[in-house]
Amino acid sequence: MAATLAPPRLLPSGDSAITVEFSRNIDDAANQRVLALDRAMTAEPVAGVTETVPTYRSLLVHYDPLLIGCEALGDKLLALAQRPVPAAARTRRWRIPVAYGGEHGIDLEDVARALKTTPDDIVARHVAGDYRVAMIGFTPGWSYLSGLEKSLHLPRRQNPRLLTPAGTISIGGVQAGIQCLAGPSGWHLLGRTPVRTYQLHRDPIFLLEPGDHVTFAPIDARTFAEQDRAAAAGEFIAQLIPS
Repeated sequence: MAATLAPPRLLPSGDSAITVEFSRNIDDAANQRVLALDRAMTAEPVAGVTETVPTYRSLLVHYDPLLIGCEALGDKLLALAQRPVPAAARTRRWRIPVAYGGEHGIDLEDVARALKTTPDDIVARHVAGDYRVAMIGFTPGWSYLSGLEKSLHLPRRQNPRLLTPAGTISIGGVQAGIQCLAGPSGWHLLGRTPVRTYQLHRDPIFLLEPGDHVTFAPIDARTFAEQDRAAAAGEFIAQLIPS
């Protein structure tokens, strides 16, 4: 029988939530434990728990203190969190189109200069990556991706922008990202996708889920405009890749 894993830290978060922290750093192994605990709590619901929120390195667990106490919940969470992480279940793989550079990716040339290569090479490296959705957060549909090739690691911008376009595909530090809604960002903008990872009146509202895998495919500006109109009408645009 496989040995149990080291216990995470339990951090009280107000009077009705506990943070289960597996690491203090961005770490794929910790993220896999986060998602495994989240799945375990779905499969074996704990009475009194009202919501779970997975992040890169921790799981926020909301609960009703009238139904379960902090100490009792903490004991249950530790027991679940120390189970061996099961083998990865069959995951979904998405192919997401991206218009790189120009008005769609205003930082592409700067990134190429910083990394002492060409914009075409940056695109080729980015497209070659196999990414995994580690968490959804910051704004609705904002997908944080692990798996960015080391040669593309680049510190975030010193001066974040107050507004960046919806659909931005970007890199920052050791991460890649898909930004669904317009908003501030300190990441480097490589391109834009017509895919809506969040669309309020669509079913499903959120397209990507933590644990999904993502690859990118380059498209030209004309295709972007066509697919952007289709996506606005509710089409998914992103393709599920048979596994």
